[in-house]
Amino acid sequence: MSEPTPEQKWEARYAAAGGYIFGTAPNAFLAANAGLIAPGAKVLSVADGEGRNSVFLAGNGADVHAVEVSPTAISRARKLAAERGVAIAFEQADLLRWSWPEQAYDAVVAIFVQFVPPAERPAFFGRLVRALRPGGLLLLEGYRPEQVANRTGGPSDPAHCYTEAMLREAFAGLEIERLDSYDAVLDEGPGHSGPSALIDLVARAKVRPGT
Repeated sequence: MSEPTPEQKWEARYAAAGGYIFGTAPNAFLAANAGLIAPGAKVLSVADGEGRNSVFLAGNGADVHAVEVSPTAISRARKLAAERGVAIAFEQADLLRWSWPEQAYDAVVAIFVQFVPPAERPAFFGRLVRALRPGGLLLLEGYRPEQVANRTGGPSDPAHCYTEAMLREAFAGLEIERLDSYDAVLDEGPGHSGPSALIDLVARAKVRPGT
């Protein structure tokens, strides 16, 4: 029996849920740093899920492009956007196979994107960076390896988790403004609920002289 594709895997998970797996409120890290994204900024929200983050960003005045692999998740995101009265460009795609735009966004938001296999992670991180315009902002939050023991969300394999050394090396080409490891209690629907081992990155694409 063949391994399910990412679309099949995530579609099955979202379709089996009776409601919003990760809630409808924005991720706390994103909300705390939303002031760094100017109204009118063009923002890419990757693995956007059911729209909690893209809808929040659009409500703050951003021009949001949200990419997600699950049609059911996108349907819920469209419903949430309609309820909140915001417009978002939704696109259904597998981010590991997507034709990523380059230097197209003022900000890229990557919240809990740890579905990426470790072998493909360097290429994926590189695409996040190349999608940014000069001076563009990357906001990334993930789980540290300690999260596996918490069993409150995230990957079951510590190889899918992040460390400060890993992110510092992966995003060495950016200006790292903040890189923090800490523990917090999350309340983001049944998918992320309870004590959590988190890591946050705020980084900015360098502006070359003359650009």
